[in-house]
Amino acid sequence: MKYRKFGSTDIDISTIVMGCWAIGGGYTWGEQDERDSIDTIRAAIDAGINMFDTAEFYADGYSEEVLGKGLAGQRDKVLVATKVWPDNLAADTLVQACERSLKRMKTDYIDLYQIHWPNWDVPLEESLSAMEKLKQDGKIRFVGVSNFGVRDLTEALGCTEVVTDQLIYSLLFRAIEYEILAKCREAEVGVLAYSPLAQGLLTGKFKGPDEVDDERARVRLFSKNRPGTVHDGEGCEKEAFEALDNIQAICADLGEPMAKVALAWVLQQPGVTAVLAGARKPDQIFDNVRSADLELTDGVLKRLSDATAEVKEKLGPNADPWRTASRIR
Repeated sequence: MKYRKFGSTDIDISTIVMGCWAIGGGYTWGEQDERDSIDTIRAAIDAGINMFDTAEFYADGYSEEVLGKGLAGQRDKVLVATKVWPDNLAADTLVQACERSLKRMKTDYIDLYQIHWPNWDVPLEESLSAMEKLKQDGKIRFVGVSNFGVRDLTEALGCTEVVTDQLIYSLLFRAIEYEILAKCREAEVGVLAYSPLAQGLLTGKFKGPDEVDDERARVRLFSKNRPGTVHDGEGCEKEAFEALDNIQAICADLGEPMAKVALAWVLQQPGVTAVLAGARKPDQIFDNVRSADLELTDGVLKRLSDATAEVKEKLGPNADPWRTASRIR
């Protein structure tokens, strides 16, 4: 496992962070055995992963509960990150949400407390002042944000120290390259990249858009005509699957699995601190961890970037994967 500095701090975090949305099971992920989740968490620790990311939103807090169980007796070895939902960003409700998260995870403190999505109806200064109070009280150690664009991140940095911005980033969704990634580098805000495998598209599992279930196909890569979508774009299904074919050919040349290469590509982009990789069983942890050791040459990095350049151009700078009217500004 490799480690990098956590934002502007002197703390090292693993370049693979275990994302814990899926261990909550539920509508998006299907049934999940709690014993498998706990075993996966402990396998992650054994493999050198030292940060776990969850949210109060994931399975209505159940993901946090499972993480707490999995970390029993191991809490002092790891960093715990969770997120507060935008409905709870008023000062009093934010503090209450934090207390609930602490209780669910059976811990006295949260290492990284993040705003999950912006809420422009609540002054950002109010939310961050409440988080600063939580820091002073020892309930949280660091403040982070998630899905913040240049405007909101700039405002946040004017209120408090923000160590990370959690953003969607993969070979198939590169919107943060237009502006946001540069802003994070300039401000020494670490990027935690979520959905680095584009919800499984970059594993090679799907051979065409018709094989992708409607839940995964709600993103702007797919047509607005797919059930459950809330965007009004035409998508770029043809370009995306042509890109996937090209990526697969590059991976075949390397003799490496697509998922491993896709994770390695994100990790080698300047400004990225770590990728959030979900896992539901221990063997998936080991596959993710091996990606941290793969060093791609400059030539391979360029070939991969070129393979998805048309998709990047068609989707544009909107960093919200689900909505045309972006919530990321």
